[in-house]
Amino acid sequence: MPAVFVLIWSTGFIVARYGMPHAPPLTFLSWRYALSVLCFGIWIVLSRAAWPQGAKQWGHLFVTGVLMHAGYLGGVWAAVKAGMGAGTIALLVGLQPVLTALWLSRSQSHGEGTAVSWRQWVGLLLGLLGLLLVVWRKLGAGELSALNLSLAVLALMAITAGTLYQKRFVAPCDVRTANMVQLLAALAVSLPLALLETEPIVLHPHFVGALAWSVLGLTLGGSSLLYLLIQRGAATQVTSLLYLVPPTTAVMAWLLFKEALTLLMLVGMALTALGVWLVARTEGKPEA
Repeated sequence: MPAVFVLIWSTGFIVARYGMPHAPPLTFLSWRYALSVLCFGIWIVLSRAAWPQGAKQWGHLFVTGVLMHAGYLGGVWAAVKAGMGAGTIALLVGLQPVLTALWLSRSQSHGEGTAVSWRQWVGLLLGLLGLLLVVWRKLGAGELSALNLSLAVLALMAITAGTLYQKRFVAPCDVRTANMVQLLAALAVSLPLALLETEPIVLHPHFVGALAWSVLGLTLGGSSLLYLLIQRGAATQVTSLLYLVPPTTAVMAWLLFKEALTLLMLVGMALTALGVWLVARTEGKPEA
């Protein structure tokens, strides 16, 4: 499951490269959420999947949907549209595992949760160093501005908060109906903002393909796997998998777009893999 998740999630920047020139970000994402809701609705009816129990759980899922879909994806896509390079946004969002570990350590100091071990801290730092080596060449690809930097930070904070919130408050329930509630929440937030965008949609084959994969691969596949991983695993271990996304994306870009893949980037990928292994390796009871 983790390997499949990383492969699917890594296609996000590839999809953005194909689809972004042909539609404004929030309009694209609103179409993605709406079509995903339709697909999940058909799946739920056919499988008779159970819905979350109680208004409180619906509320918790609504919050995670706003954070992990509308906040994270909206921030990333809008930042790229505003001129931030893919390498830069990957590096900033790649800080999530460190933020998650810092929060868990802070919670432990207040008598909540479990401390992050020294081995996991070493793994987190190795993963961050490897990530930096992978995206270093691309840091100058896009110009930084107050707008796109703010959007990138918004995306980072949203997915970090959403992961921690889901792990703590969302009770185990069917991934299909849980995703349906989350996507409805994301659509409720994104659609009104999308109506303010003036750029038209161009029905280019790249747009159609990017939208189709965003729905079938990234949302129905990737988001469902992320939900299951958070539900079943420790927060630090799950988020550390996101370290593997930029290196995997770099390999995909090399295969699809002939982008450079240097020795420094390969060293970074090796460090990242080692870091994730150190974080995900369990000893005794996993942390909450």
